[in-house]
Amino acid sequence: MKNLILPIIVLAAGIYAASAAQAANVPCEEALKELRAAEASAKPSDADKAKISELEAKGVERCNADDDKRADEFFSQAMKILGK
Repeated sequence: MKNLILPIIVLAAGIYAASAAQAANVPCEEALKELRAAEASAKPSDADKAKISELEAKGVERCNADDDKRADEFFSQAMKILGK
């Protein structure tokens, strides 16, 4: 019985990690919608607007290439600038 405890714990940890990673992934189209909604209600400085636009363009490019992970990273960086 002792010999089964460690493999069960390792398996459970692996299942938890996989489900947490999957939950963190958001389709880039949804992340873009969230970013655009946040932009509509925010009043960033001109310098921040330029950086946000740059990040949004990079994110859209990656999203169109079906690279959701990198697209979401760009959108997330833009959201941070907006304070979200």
